[in-house]
Amino acid sequence: MTGDEFDIVVLGMGPGGEHVAGQLAQAGLEVAGVESGLVGGECPYFGCVPSKMMIRAGNLLAETRRVAGMAGRAYAEPDWAPVATRIRDEATDDWDDTVAADRFTGQGGYLCRGTGRLAGPGSVMVTCADGDRLLAARRGIVIASGSAPAVPPIPGLTGTPFWTNREAVKAAAAPGSLIVLGGGAIGVEFGQAFARFGTRVTVVEGQDRLLPAEEPEAGELLAAVFRREGIATRTGVTVSAVRWTEPSGFELALADGAVLTATRLLVATGRHIDLAAIGAGTAGIDEASPALPVDDRMRAAPGVWALGDITGHGMFTHMSMYQARIVIADILGREQHAAEYRAVPKVTFTDPEIGSVGLSEAQARGLGIAVRTGMARLPASARGWIHKAGNDGFIKLVEDSAAGVLVGATSAGPMGGEVLSMLTLAVHAQVPVSKLRGMIYAYPTFHRAIEDALSDLAGQAAVAQ
Repeated sequence: MTGDEFDIVVLGMGPGGEHVAGQLAQAGLEVAGVESGLVGGECPYFGCVPSKMMIRAGNLLAETRRVAGMAGRAYAEPDWAPVATRIRDEATDDWDDTVAADRFTGQGGYLCRGTGRLAGPGSVMVTCADGDRLLAARRGIVIASGSAPAVPPIPGLTGTPFWTNREAVKAAAAPGSLIVLGGGAIGVEFGQAFARFGTRVTVVEGQDRLLPAEEPEAGELLAAVFRREGIATRTGVTVSAVRWTEPSGFELALADGAVLTATRLLVATGRHIDLAAIGAGTAGIDEASPALPVDDRMRAAPGVWALGDITGHGMFTHMSMYQARIVIADILGREQHAAEYRAVPKVTFTDPEIGSVGLSEAQARGLGIAVRTGMARLPASARGWIHKAGNDGFIKLVEDSAAGVLVGATSAGPMGGEVLSMLTLAVHAQVPVSKLRGMIYAYPTFHRAIEDALSDLAGQAAVAQ
């Protein structure tokens, strides 16, 4: 065992951890970054970036199929090879993190490759290929250890060649058939992308609708789109057993007696964190907690900061980067804003895109808020009518009627994630609904449907009076 001493040790070099480590090193601190996988984490290699390349390619095919009746005739033959090549060469450098690693060391940081865990106050033990190393942190430790795909304990699943998002983005070819276990964001994104390349897809979701974390209208909309595109969905069912044989593939027995078969199985049932694996107990943190609790300066314990998935505030790259900025400022003693999570945005990049921010209607009611909602359907809007094919979508606003501000909103439709930006600002800044009604909305745009939803809100208020 060798000993090394630094000002800061960053445990986990995903997007947020890499940003913290690099910025602190550039500020003149001695920083060690500990990473057992690829520097940059899940997003650039297995998540956001490669999956959106898949989705972009699938959307191009879908647009080609919409030409008929609007612009003549068009034909496109699906070919997965360019998608796989782009992911390998442009997004991931064949899953090589040399560029990211060199960027960090070029900023003055020290990269320690291995599996790290807390080993008492100011200490991190790193298990490396050539032995153990004890890193000492003079000023503190930053935990950014991320999360991993959650695999449910279904009889027969262990030991089979099932996919998670990690294997799916490495696919050299679109499979002939695919069962997606999980109808959340990851499951529906991958399911639709593969389906557009000719894969026969079935999505299985244990809750009663797709996208159960979103407004019910979002799940209903996506289910209707999937039916139209030939994607089968089974909701409100659980899998009782999995069987795999070569070369037939997977056979899933559902609790209702149905049996599904496919050549590939994608498990997309969420992600999990493991506080015990990082030795959180040595810092006085309850390892049985569902997440690592932090204050509004991202402090988890004396001399310990945390950010990203492990904090439980949203498993998004934008969340880890938001929290990273707060950690950097706190360590360097710079003026900073406190962390707040009133307006956390998220986007499911299906077609249509489903963007949402803040509280859903059900969540707001559960908190005892006096709720009023407004709805506008995109096909009925001017831009939706012009757009025609592929114009599925809606705007839903959730108002705290007592305070007169939005506490949540959903933007579903073409470019739904982009339209969400205005709604995110409204929720974050608590802009009065009266102010939103007094704005000028460009015509004809998708975001102008927000004005229609505000009119519906006003109508609900008038009825209430």
